[in-house]
Amino acid sequence: MRIQKKYFILLLLLSVLNVMAQKPQKPNSVEIYNQIQKLNFLGTVLYVAAHPDDENTRLISYFSNEVKARTGYLSLTRGDGGQNLIGPELRELLGVIRTQELIEARKIDGGEQLFSRANDFGYSKTPDETLTIWDKEQVLSDVVWAIRTFKPDVIINRFDHRSPGTTHGHHTASAMLGLEAFDLANDPNTFASQLQYTSVWQPKRAYFNTSWWFYGSREKFEKADKTNLVNLKTGVYYQSIGKSNQEIAALSRSCHQSQGFGNTGTRGEEDEYLEFLKGETPKDKTNIFEGIDTTWNRLDGGKEVGIVLWAVEKNFDFKNPSASIPELIKAYNLIQNLKDTHWKTIKSEEIKKIIAACSGLYIEAKANSQETNSGAELDLKIEAINRSNVAMELVSISLPNSNNTPFNKNLEFNKVNNFDVEVLLPKNQENTSPYWLSQPGTVGMYRVDDQNLIGKPDVIRTVNATFNIKINETTIPFERNIIYKYNDDVKGEVYQPLDVVPIVTSSITEKVFIFNSNKSKTVTVKIKAGKDTVSGSVQLNMPTNWSVTPTSHTFSLAKNGEEKQVSFTVTPSKEASEVTLKSIVTVDGTQFDKEKIDINYPHIFKQMVLQPSEAKAIKLDIKTNGEKIAYIMGAGDEVPNSLKQMGYEVTILKPNEITTERLASFDVVMTGIRAYNVLTELNFKQPVLLDFVKNGKTMIVQYNTTDDLVTKEIAPFPLKISRDRVTEENAEVRFLAPSHPILNSPNKITSNDFKNWKQEQGLYYPNEWDANFTPIISSNDKGEKAKDGAILVAKHGKGTYIYTGISFFRELPEGVSGAFRLIANMISIRN
Repeated sequence: MRIQKKYFILLLLLSVLNVMAQKPQKPNSVEIYNQIQKLNFLGTVLYVAAHPDDENTRLISYFSNEVKARTGYLSLTRGDGGQNLIGPELRELLGVIRTQELIEARKIDGGEQLFSRANDFGYSKTPDETLTIWDKEQVLSDVVWAIRTFKPDVIINRFDHRSPGTTHGHHTASAMLGLEAFDLANDPNTFASQLQYTSVWQPKRAYFNTSWWFYGSREKFEKADKTNLVNLKTGVYYQSIGKSNQEIAALSRSCHQSQGFGNTGTRGEEDEYLEFLKGETPKDKTNIFEGIDTTWNRLDGGKEVGIVLWAVEKNFDFKNPSASIPELIKAYNLIQNLKDTHWKTIKSEEIKKIIAACSGLYIEAKANSQETNSGAELDLKIEAINRSNVAMELVSISLPNSNNTPFNKNLEFNKVNNFDVEVLLPKNQENTSPYWLSQPGTVGMYRVDDQNLIGKPDVIRTVNATFNIKINETTIPFERNIIYKYNDDVKGEVYQPLDVVPIVTSSITEKVFIFNSNKSKTVTVKIKAGKDTVSGSVQLNMPTNWSVTPTSHTFSLAKNGEEKQVSFTVTPSKEASEVTLKSIVTVDGTQFDKEKIDINYPHIFKQMVLQPSEAKAIKLDIKTNGEKIAYIMGAGDEVPNSLKQMGYEVTILKPNEITTERLASFDVVMTGIRAYNVLTELNFKQPVLLDFVKNGKTMIVQYNTTDDLVTKEIAPFPLKISRDRVTEENAEVRFLAPSHPILNSPNKITSNDFKNWKQEQGLYYPNEWDANFTPIISSNDKGEKAKDGAILVAKHGKGTYIYTGISFFRELPEGVSGAFRLIANMISIRN
């Protein structure tokens, strides 16, 4: 139970932590004081890498919490190309999850999150390949944009730009782009169109965050020349909060639940090393801001602000934070006069949060439902309370699609003020959805046309309320997102963002339909109301060489959230083809073609994604023998649904159901991806599974990683899993055993079956195996040796054992014809 217990404890811990993290901030005196210290530090550092999880959370926490610097993490991608340990979401939907995990991580370590438009298309072995699939100029412009808008004094690359081919191509590419952008960001002739929104910027210096890993071993690193390295003592213990820097960093890293990166905090001394790369050479090897004025004095007019705020920091009363408010208001007014709009904007927001925290000011605009529509009337409950003796007046509230609503209400000490307000949203109010998914992109790039959106980490929410509050004759606007909250009997108070949804959405219940004959199939469409009382018609659009009956269905839904299913009969074309089925709903002459996907995990905010309501239908020449399959789910995939589409009877078995008696009724057992990494029980169930094979049945094991295998006996004969993979999805495939049944029965497999694959051919291939195994195919990426371990087949007793690193978990849900034909042969190998 070791692995599952570890994940359970991590999930429980982070569920508690992040339910709290989703609530409005209510900082205590120590946290307020730390915010004041950060308010008085005007230095910025930007950490640059390729993916969620690449960031060094120890460094981010150190710069944010110890140095008090504004610290950003620029992840070039949103991690869309990885695997998912907590659910079935892959590609863009996985990117949505990992985006939110990064945002939650930054809430813990104190950093800020940035992105580029690069799409994580999967593993890449060289930066040249990466920058071919990414649009290099676009990604470079995004890095330049990040530098010009974030304006870091110091840039730190996570990876070494000088070592292509030694790590993920995305990694090296991120370092190369970070260093190239260091010089270009200050050139007004480079990406000049950006300068209508921002200004050029020159960072002071650039570093590479090196470690023993880049030297090959700890011993080699100990012996290495470190004269060009900055040594930072990051093992800080923060007495005021009772945590070490490493403990904070571990909590931050543990937010990456979809990757299984639960991390245990450590304590004690710890060193981080930065190799100086470019810029002004530092004299002080312990201070990356050496020679940079990080005080208010760096700004024209900032000296006066600094005098006030340094006194606030020095005289802060931990028992009565509100005593600082008069001087904070004075500093706020001085900040409004600054000519430097960059720092003015940043510090205005910082000081407003501190003023609200010092006064215990709680302001909230709560909707009566979690979803609404454009043009809808929104009922809000307003709450405002001043929990200090400082005089305050709620002057007005600015709400969507309306002028300031005057209140002129004195906020007396500790007295709750509740108001009911009705708001009519604009008819053109945009629906809620990740902005980077709103337009079709390419394999390597998301499309974002609005320059000001590029790099923004989160969904853009424009349904907000601004509370204009007068304090000491100064009116300060405090902006809040309109939210929805409710009480859960277990979790207590739960906050969710307000989503603007279409009045109706639809989804085709299966995403891939396989037609292996001319027979018709039933396609079911689910219609969901986004408001009360909606009616209309729904039709299924497809090319004219396919047919559908009926042409449309009418529907009527009485309540918001109500669903109805309708069925269409689809007849394929006579010839082999692949088509897209589209569900179109018409209400009062307006067409709605979006599917609403909800992503709901306890460690992140609930996310809503709107995507075209589509499915793929494939007429192909495929034969199956109708085997009964027992599927043992691993880390999560959609393969069972694909197998059902092929006509197989598929039963998902839990590990405790793996018994000789239970397996007797099945022809094939198949394990899902990474099953031997995440299911500890397989260590004890493996003899049962191998006996199943020995008695004349078939077992198919899909890929596992090299880490944390629950048993070394994953096969009846020795094999060693490696990190070998073929990332070029259209790499030439050579048949090593051309007469083997897997390549011939019941379907004749040819090179055409390996065309138009998605993202990769396979991963974590074995590179050593017993002579009892027969390798079936061979392929390799350009310039590499042949990889022969994609499919290994062995007779065991009367049955057959197959190990495969082929990425069926990607290819089948994408509707790749050849993958269906190949897996059908693997399943039918006994016949």
